[in-house]
Amino acid sequence: MKLIVGLGNPGAKYARNRHNIGFMALDMIAADHGFSGWKSKHQGVTCDGRFGSERAILLKPETYMNKSGDSVRAAMGFHKIDPEDVIVLHDELDLAPGKVRWKVGGGHAGHNGLRSIHAHIGAEYARVRMGVGHPGHKDAVAGYVLRDFPKADEGWLDDVLRGCSDGAPHLAIGDGPKFMNAVALRVSPPRSGGGDRSPKKPKPPVAEPKPPMADPAQKADERSAMQKLMDRFS
Repeated sequence: MKLIVGLGNPGAKYARNRHNIGFMALDMIAADHGFSGWKSKHQGVTCDGRFGSERAILLKPETYMNKSGDSVRAAMGFHKIDPEDVIVLHDELDLAPGKVRWKVGGGHAGHNGLRSIHAHIGAEYARVRMGVGHPGHKDAVAGYVLRDFPKADEGWLDDVLRGCSDGAPHLAIGDGPKFMNAVALRVSPPRSGGGDRSPKKPKPPVAEPKPPMADPAQKADERSAMQKLMDRFS
């Protein structure tokens, strides 16, 4: 059994914040794969279902971001799930908007949700890092992640969420590369027609044929029309 956790803050006020992209991804996964309805449990809301033969529980902690680990630890203890069977989806400042990366282990890079989870279960769980970009200065981070995605981001955001949903069955069996491929097919779909996608070089212009040069041995006929007529009958 896998525990798939999306990070965010509870309530309508935060629903479309950049910090809540993990919640958004879990909502898409639950809807697309026919999981049960959300229920209040383990200091969060959960739903469960299957990806083929693999059972999974989806968890959205409602402890607010900086105490996400409380909810994760409670769910793990109840279902007897080990850290290596936990997957956390979260916003990532160090990736450009629309970029997604899968990894296992590593630091929390100052992310308050991950920091809390580290404190409760250690670092050996899988993460799906969902890029939201960086505001440019660390003092602007809090305000940036707690603002809604602008309308201009809706296109790539929808592609990323759908890609994560497409790849969720691969997450459930720990196949990170196949998950990443599913995301890539949504975010950067192949062009129709296949073949070589390198830009074609323009064809060189065809030179106009030059008129034939006059034979210098032939002297130009400078006679008048009358002279030519007289010479003809002489």
